[in-house]
Amino acid sequence: MRRLSNIYRLGIKELRSFVHDRILFILIVWAFSGGIYAATTATSQELHNAPIAVVDEDQSKLSGRIVGAFYGPYFKPPIMISHAEIDHGLDAGIYTFVVNIPPNLEHDIVAGKHPDLQVNIDATRMTQAFIGAGYIQNIVNGEVGEFLKGYRQNTALPIQLTTHVKFNPNLSSAWFGSIMELINNITMLSIILTGAALIREREHGTLEHLLVMPLNAAEIVLAKIWSMGLVVLLAAGLSLHFVVQGALHVPISGSIPLFMCGALLHLFAATSMGVFMGTVARNMPQLGLLMILTILPLHLLSGGVTPRESMPEIVQLIMQAAPTTHFVSLAQAILYRGAGFDVVWPSFLAIIGIGGVFFTLSLALFRKSLASAQ
Repeated sequence: MRRLSNIYRLGIKELRSFVHDRILFILIVWAFSGGIYAATTATSQELHNAPIAVVDEDQSKLSGRIVGAFYGPYFKPPIMISHAEIDHGLDAGIYTFVVNIPPNLEHDIVAGKHPDLQVNIDATRMTQAFIGAGYIQNIVNGEVGEFLKGYRQNTALPIQLTTHVKFNPNLSSAWFGSIMELINNITMLSIILTGAALIREREHGTLEHLLVMPLNAAEIVLAKIWSMGLVVLLAAGLSLHFVVQGALHVPISGSIPLFMCGALLHLFAATSMGVFMGTVARNMPQLGLLMILTILPLHLLSGGVTPRESMPEIVQLIMQAAPTTHFVSLAQAILYRGAGFDVVWPSFLAIIGIGGVFFTLSLALFRKSLASAQ
C-alpha cells in the first residue's frame, strides 16, 4: 500500500507539473482539436480543384464542349493558353494538367479518323495526377460520343459489375484521415510527454530530490506512465467525441469503450518507450532528434498510411515488434468495421506483450542511470 501511495502521489505531482507547463498543455489541446480538424479537412485524397489549362488549336464547337466540361469541384475553371506556354506553366507548377487540342479535331472525328489529343501531366502532384488522368479521359470520351450521336449513351458491357462500398460509402478521406490522425497523436504525444517529464526532472534538478526519498525506480517510472497516459487518454476521448464525431461528423461503427481499452494498453507501451528515450536523451533537443527517428517509421510503416501487405516482407516482420502496428489494426477494426473483442483480442495480446518488453527495458535502463547518478 505504501508503494501504491507513492506512485499515486508522484503521479499527482506530474499532473501538476504538466498543467503549469503551458507549452506542453497547449500542444496537447491543439493536437487533439485543431490539429486533427486541420489535417483532416486541409488534405484530400480525391480530385479537388485541380488546376488545368487548355491549348485549343481547333477552335471548333467540339473543342468548346470539351473545354466547358472541366468544371468544379474536380477542376478549377480551365485557363486558355498558347502552345508556347505549356512548358513554362508545368515547370512553374501553375498547372497540374494541360490539355492540347490539335487542329482539325472536329473535322477528323466526323470523318471517322482517330486523332490524338495530348494531355500533359505534372506527376509530382502524384494523387491528383493519377486520379485526374482517368477523369480527363472519361470527360473527353463522353463529350466526343455525345457530339457524334447527339446524345450521351453508355456502352453496355457483357458483364455488369455491382459495387458495394462498405464502412465508407461516400469514399470520404476525412473519415479515414481523422481516425488515423487521432491514432498518430496518441502515439506521438504519449512518448513526448513521458520523455519530457524525465528530462524535466533532470534539467530542474528534482531527480536528485527523488533519489534521497524512500522511492525505487519502478515507483518513479510507473508514476510517470499513469499520469501522462491519463492525460493523453482523456484528451483522446474528448477528441473522439467532440472533434471526430462532432465537428467532422465521422460515424463510429464499433464500441468506443473497447477502443479506449485498446488505447489504454497502447499508452502503456508508448509511455514505456517515452521513458526509455527520456533516459537515453540528456536534454530536450536530443529527445527531439530521437523522436524524429522513432515517430516517422511508426507513422509510415504501421499500416495507417498504406496497407502493410504492400510493404516488403522484411518490413512487415520488423514492424510486428511495434505497438503501433497492432493498435492501428485494432482501431480500424473497431471504429470502422464494428469488430468486437473476439476479433481484436490478438492485437490486444500483442500490445500487452510488446508493452511488457518495453517497460522492462526502460525500467532497467532507468535503474542503471539512477545508480550512476548516485
